[in-house]
Amino acid sequence: MSKIKEARDILSKIGLPIHQQNEMSALTFLALCNIKKTDNWADARRISLGVSKGIMSFISTNYKKVYAANTRETFRRQVLHQFEQAGIVDYNPDKPDLPVNSPNAHYAINVQTLRLVKKYKTKEWENELRSFIKNNKKLTDAYNKVRDLEKIPLRINKEKILRLSPGKHNLLQTSIIKDFAPRFVRVGVLLYLGDTADKNLYIEEQLLKELNIPINQHSKLPDIVIYDEKNNWLFLIEAVTSHGPVTQKRINELEKLLSKCSVGRVYVTAFPDFSEFKRHTKFIAWETEVWISEEPDHMIHFNGDKFLGPR
Repeated sequence: MSKIKEARDILSKIGLPIHQQNEMSALTFLALCNIKKTDNWADARRISLGVSKGIMSFISTNYKKVYAANTRETFRRQVLHQFEQAGIVDYNPDKPDLPVNSPNAHYAINVQTLRLVKKYKTKEWENELRSFIKNNKKLTDAYNKVRDLEKIPLRINKEKILRLSPGKHNLLQTSIIKDFAPRFVRVGVLLYLGDTADKNLYIEEQLLKELNIPINQHSKLPDIVIYDEKNNWLFLIEAVTSHGPVTQKRINELEKLLSKCSVGRVYVTAFPDFSEFKRHTKFIAWETEVWISEEPDHMIHFNGDKFLGPR
């Protein structure tokens, strides 16, 4: 088994979430343990490393994996931040009073984790692992508690509050429900809302069935579906923070999916701001609508002559 596979195995065994068991996480873990390809895990030692000149340099030298310079933020945000929250690395252990944005920020493997990894592939490993988990509980549990605290609360009605995982996409979805729907949907009922971590976070199954809208593992509904009961309209809304506006191809897919649904369709692409909107303008389909969260009172109509004429 390669050192990268072994590192992933350790991360899995101690309870890191699946997204922190990938290659980048494994290589970061190897760097922090100072483990090279031919080293034994008993040789692991605690060293303090920065991101670019420490971790990324170690990976490039010892594992011939070269990451672009701008990837350092990915290391921080998608690996090291989670390692720190899970308690397997210490942040700025040599100088805890460093400012958050200091270029001298550094990381080191936690002492308890180091003691554990030194026993990997030895007779003492299983006992050491049990003791580690007992003392620290599953790191996944601790990490998930932090994630729950970070989740975005979204009230659907008096009885129902959803908690969306953090991130720009779900912040935009929250804005769609809180700001778009009250302004542009007359009498709206939320039928479907996906989360970046849970694609089927909210489903109004009974009404979806009544409207002949299929919902199963093969359905590819947009991010948010709202039914306007007064006008008998279906708002099909894509929330775009990086990709996925309502293109003609997307409309064709949804029209096929909704072939048995007789409700009138309103296709909407929602953006957080104008800069994101400008990146996608040439892909947005005609006969659709655009809503921008930073200007919630207005819509942009890609509708030809539908709204042409004097005001």
